[in-house]
Amino acid sequence: MRFLLLVPLGLATGVAFYFALTATLVAPKYKIYETSAGQVAVAQVAGPFSHPWAVAFLTDGEMLVTERAGRLWPVDKDGVRTEVAGAPEVEAEGQGGLLDVVAATDFAATREVFLTFSEIAGNGSRTAVAAANLSDDAQSLENLRIIFRQQPPVESSHHYGSRIVEAPDGTLWVTLGERGIATQAQNSLSHLGKVVRIARDGTVPGDNPFVGGLGLKEIWSFGHRNPQGAALDPATGKLWTVAHGAKGGDEVNHPEAGKNYGWPVISYGTTYAGTKIGDGTEKSGMEQPVYYWDPSIAPSGMMIYSGKLWPDWQGDIFVGALKFKLISRLDRQGDEIVGEEQLFAEKYGRVRDIREAPDGAIWFLTDEGEGALYRVTPAN
Repeated sequence: MRFLLLVPLGLATGVAFYFALTATLVAPKYKIYETSAGQVAVAQVAGPFSHPWAVAFLTDGEMLVTERAGRLWPVDKDGVRTEVAGAPEVEAEGQGGLLDVVAATDFAATREVFLTFSEIAGNGSRTAVAAANLSDDAQSLENLRIIFRQQPPVESSHHYGSRIVEAPDGTLWVTLGERGIATQAQNSLSHLGKVVRIARDGTVPGDNPFVGGLGLKEIWSFGHRNPQGAALDPATGKLWTVAHGAKGGDEVNHPEAGKNYGWPVISYGTTYAGTKIGDGTEKSGMEQPVYYWDPSIAPSGMMIYSGKLWPDWQGDIFVGALKFKLISRLDRQGDEIVGEEQLFAEKYGRVRDIREAPDGAIWFLTDEGEGALYRVTPAN
């Protein structure tokens, strides 16, 4: 819906109001696509956003959307939004900024949300995790506190990783890129290139694999390059991740406690110059990916589908692709990927995040200067 409100403050004010309004209200325009599960309808619900990075579902159809520059928006089911006050200060350079957002599983009772962002640290930056409570009117973050800081901070503006997944036991997994310093992914005294596991207050669970051992006690798994996607399997409670390779070698894994996922010793990709990485594709003591892409699709957000609206897709993995501007549906049987379907290629832009709504609809965000939030539903 679009309309112009004429007010006695003058033409300039009226025009400014018009553009502010039309930026928040988007008349749904559906497009129909054929898929393996039948026809689906895709509609833009909200936009434009400036390089949005993540969407989280709250209650009553409301959502939160992050923009990399540092803005946080509550968005209602009709696409109306207003900026939230109190977001953390971010280092919005390169791939950094305000990144993931997740609502706690008990959000209805606690109003607690978790955010990842690139935090200024001396001459460098680091991935940090904040917890806060969203005010009842969704207009501000209250009691903001930093519950995790990646160590060490480095002078780099890329490979922040930065997805959060709440485990069934209430702990949080957080994915961390190696910030472009590949060897750090194998260093157990660094958080770079790791998945870490912390409690909701930032303390370390006593059963983490490096508690009492030779390594940082927050580390869950290591040998990751830049895992920008992560999801919980609702059937098993397992963590799954997807990580950028270099030139090829994007990987899907389900990281387990204390295991080494190989980067940069093994990889199915090459350097950007086309030369071999490390020791090749396998080595004793290092895990193989469940699936990989060559050439790279530049994966980002990740979701494991419940099957609520499309039973044929139950348990399948959905991954947003930045490079080919599509959604990859990975046909999964247990821990094996047996096929791939590419959805909406080149139709919407760089897909940065993908999530399942409580009603089973699939939502995705496009990471563009004028990015948008889209909803996918059955066409009939």
